[in-house]
Amino acid sequence: MSLGKRVKEERKKLGYTQIKLSEVSGITQQTLQKIEDGTTKNPRNIEALAKALQSAPEYLRFGISDNINNNVAPGPTIKATAPLISWVQAGAWSEISEIKAYDAERFMCPVNCSDLTFVLKVQGISMEPKFDEGDLIFVDPEAECIHGSYVVARLDDDNQATFKQLIIEGGHKFLKAANPNWPEQLIPINGNCTLVGKVIFTGKSL
Repeated sequence: MSLGKRVKEERKKLGYTQIKLSEVSGITQQTLQKIEDGTTKNPRNIEALAKALQSAPEYLRFGISDNINNNVAPGPTIKATAPLISWVQAGAWSEISEIKAYDAERFMCPVNCSDLTFVLKVQGISMEPKFDEGDLIFVDPEAECIHGSYVVARLDDDNQATFKQLIIEGGHKFLKAANPNWPEQLIPINGNCTLVGKVIFTGKSL
């Protein structure tokens, strides 16, 4: 379910029209209409909207709920916000001083994360069906990458990062595609790759 559909669903649970919600939240009806029809996917006034809907920002954005039987659906406590960056920037994330993260759009991270955590939008189908194109992945460079972890890595012969599962067997490391139909299932790590960070949370595409 998209953010817009969750907003509409929560509004109807309260018996609100868009006009009523506009009055309660202080958000214009035109803005609410754009949110509900999916035109606006990352509203800046998400906090005010969540409060008016007696919900939580992370539920509206990600669909996270601790109790699906409640109209009020609080998600986990927001720990920090992380910048949405490009895959090319992710590949150079070890030189973080060169990345103007403060200029980037930021997303709330509902799990514990370090200050270096960043967000990427999944590209392509190599990680389907577990991750879909357009999903947001939160990547923490300080989280430990172990066997089975989903990681973002930089290949030395590429100018951008890649997203795969880390496989460690018999002392050897590989990057594995989740899509069983992907032509290059395993990429050996032989000193030709730097692990940029571990995926600690995924927000499904809207």
